[in-house]
Amino acid sequence: MVHGQGGVKFQNWAKTYGSSPELYFQPTSVEEIREILDMARQRDKRVKVVGGGHSPSDIACTDDFMIQMGKMNRVLKVDKEKQQVTVEGGIFLSDLNVELSKHGLALANLGAVSEVAAAGVIGTGTHNTGIKHGILPTQVVALTLLTASGEILECSESVNADIFQAARLHLGCLGVVLTVTFQCVPQFHLHEVAFPSTLTEVLDHLEDHLKRSQYFRFLWFPHSENVSVIYQDPTNKPASSSASWLWDYAVGYYLLEFLLWISTFVPSLVCWINRFFFWLLFSSRVENIAISYKIFNYECRFKQHVQDWAIPIEKTKEALLELKAALENNPKMVAHYPVEVRFARGDEIWLSPCFQRDSCYMNIIMYRPYGKNVPRLNYWLTYEGIMKKHGGRPHWAKAHSCTRKDFEKMYPAFPKFCSVREKLDPTGMFLNAYLEKVFY
Repeated sequence: MVHGQGGVKFQNWAKTYGSSPELYFQPTSVEEIREILDMARQRDKRVKVVGGGHSPSDIACTDDFMIQMGKMNRVLKVDKEKQQVTVEGGIFLSDLNVELSKHGLALANLGAVSEVAAAGVIGTGTHNTGIKHGILPTQVVALTLLTASGEILECSESVNADIFQAARLHLGCLGVVLTVTFQCVPQFHLHEVAFPSTLTEVLDHLEDHLKRSQYFRFLWFPHSENVSVIYQDPTNKPASSSASWLWDYAVGYYLLEFLLWISTFVPSLVCWINRFFFWLLFSSRVENIAISYKIFNYECRFKQHVQDWAIPIEKTKEALLELKAALENNPKMVAHYPVEVRFARGDEIWLSPCFQRDSCYMNIIMYRPYGKNVPRLNYWLTYEGIMKKHGGRPHWAKAHSCTRKDFEKMYPAFPKFCSVREKLDPTGMFLNAYLEKVFY
């Protein structure tokens, strides 16, 4: 008999959202998950499945039953010939990366954080950068889904193809993702080069930058023209690093947090902080070489609020310049650095922000120095307005104010997804407050 824990408080990584599930489960087998779903059905409770809890929104919150998948985290099969790996849904990518490298394999692309579960990464549409690369769910070639009725569905391009296109970005509302099969590539090293530039230069030569580097992104420092351009490309050179504790931690973390805290009393300091830290940490060329996942991942040290929308790639320049102008015209509105700009290839996944279009993701951030909230509403709404105007779609894991009306306009395949969801979960067992805004 499976036992749930009462009195557990769930909080996401940034401690910006949380809930108190009535019962908290950590199942170790499919049978146990089935039992939990049976119990939920009998007691008329909803169920939320959670992985690493990294999503900066309430997408994983519930007051009913919570299933944490951390104990279902095995690598089930490595197919060296096809270069594919099948894993349980609860495995953290940080563990998978290490396992894959033992077999001379790697994932072709990864987000910045790896303390996240395989099923959660695909469920929210995690992405990185590189115009030849899609969001992470595009690397999924098959998955198995346990539905509300207790049935197990195998899904791929050739089996249950419709459910597959829905489940590759599932929002946690189609069932419990038991296993995921990823398409891998041979293990590789990345050479990362970061160098200073200006917003004008980068936006005027965007095409060149996208061609020049396989994984190109840039960081813009609001209230200035400053930009840090980051190229990451496969290399055969040996590993080397120019990182230093003093700069990375003492300055890049402790000093910055202290100054951001002071700026909560004197908001006009933020403009100076953005310029000062650019000069201090980003104004010279820096190079690193390491195994791919160590370059893709970087440590998110700060608790933060973020928004991240994808717009059609051809709108990049216009949208960024509009955001810059909005900040210039409204001196009271402050924006922490950086605005991170990344790129992704279009795909055919129904709820992918990159559905049928190459996209630019524009990520804005407001830190919470020592856990203190900084006023951000004006900046948030201004940004959302610009993103909507340019046909943007929000990152599913991150906080946004969109409702079903918006999604029906944004996503041509939204009705298809809804009909699959209603078929697989007719009573709404896997819904929560976040998902109700999406579907009702």
